[in-house]
Amino acid sequence: MITFMIIVFVVGYLLIALEHVLNINKATFALMMCGILWAAYSVCTHDPNLSEELIVALGDTCEIVVFLIGAMTIVELIDRYGGFNIIVKNIHAGNKRSLMWVMAFVAFFLSSILDNMTTTIIMVMMLRRMLSDTKERWIFASVIVLAANSGGAWSPIGDITTIMLWMKNYVSSLDLIINLLIPSMVSMVIPTWIATRYITAGPVEALNSNDQRIGYEMSRHHRGLSILILICGVAGLLFVPLFKSTTHLPPYMGILISLGGLWLLTELIVRRYRLDGKIEGRISQVVRHIDMSTILFFLGILLAVSALQQAGILNYLAKWLDTTFHQPYIINGIIGALSSIIDNVPLVAACMNMYPVMTDSMIAASADPSWASLFIEDGLFWHLLTFCAGVGGSLLIIGSAAGVVAMGIEKIPFLWYARKITWLALIGYLAGMIVIWIESLFMSHLPVV
Repeated sequence: MITFMIIVFVVGYLLIALEHVLNINKATFALMMCGILWAAYSVCTHDPNLSEELIVALGDTCEIVVFLIGAMTIVELIDRYGGFNIIVKNIHAGNKRSLMWVMAFVAFFLSSILDNMTTTIIMVMMLRRMLSDTKERWIFASVIVLAANSGGAWSPIGDITTIMLWMKNYVSSLDLIINLLIPSMVSMVIPTWIATRYITAGPVEALNSNDQRIGYEMSRHHRGLSILILICGVAGLLFVPLFKSTTHLPPYMGILISLGGLWLLTELIVRRYRLDGKIEGRISQVVRHIDMSTILFFLGILLAVSALQQAGILNYLAKWLDTTFHQPYIINGIIGALSSIIDNVPLVAACMNMYPVMTDSMIAASADPSWASLFIEDGLFWHLLTFCAGVGGSLLIIGSAAGVVAMGIEKIPFLWYARKITWLALIGYLAGMIVIWIESLFMSHLPVV
């Protein structure tokens, strides 16, 4: 069974990677792959509790999918009302290379407040209002993905995996920021600097005054409404981490509240300004324009990975890494690389289940105290895991939620990203790990290995 499931996953993954060669939407293979994997697991195990396990897996997956639907709808609403055009008009960069630096740093810091997926959606949608050349937008969008993933790694609320580790007291907020801010920034700055060589230093294109897009017309004739929806939409997205930290409820509950509030607001706006036939400004109309194929792909790939986790394949992999290498940089480096293929959430969850947070008494009783000391709260292993699981997803376009949504919005080919961007992400990834190693030499609370 295990061998068959691994073969199915590898073949399905290759078919997803060859989407633009086969000219078949990647969601097709993701959905088939998840169904076959769960069917194989069911037939071979005859687990009487399988229905309950599948419901749990579906629930975990749908938390992310519902959040994605809400975030994409809010961002589409902002775009439809011309909010991004307001921002674009106020971004000043001397040339395209300067613009890339501005976009990278904005994505880096914004993703530490929002999550990397929401940040990428916002930034890529803005990008579509600033550049007309498709290949240039692919490069810019890829840099945004790298920056968003790096930015999410150093903040306790910047990524799902950092939230998991933070909420379970594997890491603390202040230590996480102190130890990972500089490595994360290095992992963003180096690839961005190299990526600027890919583009010309020409001037940034001005908005076309004859642009007939709905969003442009709204920002020109109803500037006040554009600003209002922009502020309320961004506030709704920022509300999500605040809601989660206050109520400890999942993020999708916060996004549903924000979506409902914006729905009410736009209903009142459409009636007040009689906009029915002009922009289709109601949420019920806007939601028809979000990319459902990307959402279905996300659903399929996450359920496929959950089947591997349920079968024990991911736990076996984690234990094999531990017994084979027994070295934190190598183990976490491999976990980060795997997170570009397999969702980082189950990988981090597997590590959390394998290694408890060590106390002083547990270290004293350990057969290898120096190794055990790596697993204290805010220990080197957990900081490395946080960094590698977050930044490693940038190595492939489908290795992170940010990459998936950028791929969906801009139709970035998998193989193009692998040729042009993967090596940049790898350089930044390794450079960040080197910085963590250097920091461990000078910070007494990070054990030297």
